[in-house]
Amino acid sequence: MKIAIIGTGYVGLVTGACLADSGNAVICVDIDKKKVERLKKGEVPIYEPNLNKLLQRNRKAERIFFTTDLNIGVEKSDIIFLALPTPPGEDGSADLTHVLSVAEKIAPLITKQKIIVNKSTVPVGTTEKVQKIIKKSASAKFEVVSNPEFLREGYAVRDCLTPERIVIGTNSKKAKETLKRLYKPHVENTNQILFMDEKSAELTKYAANSFLATKISFMNEIANFCDVVGANVDDVRKGLGTDSRISKKFLYAGIGYGGSCFPKDVKALCKTGKDIKQEFKILEATVRVNEEQRMVLVKKIKKHFGKLKGKCFGVWGLSFKPNTDDVREAPALYIIKQLLKEGARVSAFDPEAIENAKALFGHKIRYTETMYEATKNQDALIIATEWAGFINPDFDKLSKNLKNKIIFDGRNIFERKQLEKHKFKYYCIGK
Repeated sequence: MKIAIIGTGYVGLVTGACLADSGNAVICVDIDKKKVERLKKGEVPIYEPNLNKLLQRNRKAERIFFTTDLNIGVEKSDIIFLALPTPPGEDGSADLTHVLSVAEKIAPLITKQKIIVNKSTVPVGTTEKVQKIIKKSASAKFEVVSNPEFLREGYAVRDCLTPERIVIGTNSKKAKETLKRLYKPHVENTNQILFMDEKSAELTKYAANSFLATKISFMNEIANFCDVVGANVDDVRKGLGTDSRISKKFLYAGIGYGGSCFPKDVKALCKTGKDIKQEFKILEATVRVNEEQRMVLVKKIKKHFGKLKGKCFGVWGLSFKPNTDDVREAPALYIIKQLLKEGARVSAFDPEAIENAKALFGHKIRYTETMYEATKNQDALIIATEWAGFINPDFDKLSKNLKNKIIFDGRNIFERKQLEKHKFKYYCIGK
């Protein structure tokens, strides 16, 4: 099939690479000239496991191309995917500027039948808005379909190639059959493709992310309760996770959720609820708990040291989770901002996210090339992201580097007995 992907962020780039890998001809369109030039040279602008390999294979096979020319993308495709950003506005609502602007631009270019597929996370009713905009200028038949993505950063390629389910919102028989054929190589059986109306599909994405965010916030509240009463949140987690109705996933206590999806999507759904006077009380609490959870480790640090002015802290992890360079809404950023506000100094290491952090902090913090360099002459170590490389460190080297043998673990990657054996003072979440 001939496919255009408009937007080459996480969703667009991964979707384009995976669809090309199943034999389709894919044209990726983006307005960022520098990014497109890099992609043409084979450079991948984001870190995502296995994405580089997938793109190189399909570039070599001449199944994926990159351009800034929207006309070419529309003209040479039968299916047009919109993979555009919907950033949060000041009031929490999803900003549809990019989606609606592209809809206006492609409308007069539709001179033969097309299927427009919205991959972006958008509020209920957006498909209808896009349809109305395109209808004004299109000179051929078209269908607008809601097909929200469910890609996890760090596992996006795997999620795209072998999805648990594919949600498609449309009442068009032609669109259903076309997308069923398109996704056939990626599903074991057609039961994984869930057809529904457009509004239900749009809401499904928000509902899924909001539920998972709520699960995280609930577990963090349990962890904070454990800290007060002396229970162990890891034991509680295991007791909960073995219940098949609950499952083991998203039950790990820590310093809150971050990233490009959960914070934005929960707030957007809350805003939509307020707009129609159907408020989401549980989600409002989820947001509040998460915002407070980001500061839990700072409270522990202040309780131990008192005033932080002049103190030096090594930070391991800047990305919002491991296996990505994405620092959007990362708890580490909130912790570092507060430490700087209190007059402390920070040395930070992350395997992939340093460049993105530099764009936010500049020279306000020190960046190191190794995890151990970040701990030299520091008053304590803070762990903000659970990268695999942090889990089994050289504790003897840490002992020599740190001024004080103190670790504040925001991701519970260590066992207390392990730290006590090496005579470290250990602060974690909920145990």
